[in-house]
Amino acid sequence: MRAAALASLEDMKAENTVEIDLAGKTSLADTMIVTSGRSDRHVGAIAERVIKDLKDKGFGNARVEGLPACDWVLIDAGDVLIHVFRPEVRGFYNLEKMWGADRPQDRVS
Repeated sequence: MRAAALASLEDMKAENTVEIDLAGKTSLADTMIVTSGRSDRHVGAIAERVIKDLKDKGFGNARVEGLPACDWVLIDAGDVLIHVFRPEVRGFYNLEKMWGADRPQDRVS
């Protein structure tokens, strides 16, 4: 599931993608992926593609929050949480710092 989500993000030209290992930190998920789109339209397109690709690959229907506004879309696919932000919204919430992803070994791209 993680690899499928990352491949979708790459295909859609998501920016500054960071993968955070949550194993042992929380029971919410094993992995959190935080990424950005250039605009609300790009955020929406990225989110829609990830949702479609996960469903097409047999991972079921993910729960989704924030799709109408597209400032911040959360895709809860069970073991993987995917956050797609507009850059200024991502900077405001700073999830990477909250979950400790500012370490260089956690960076994907």
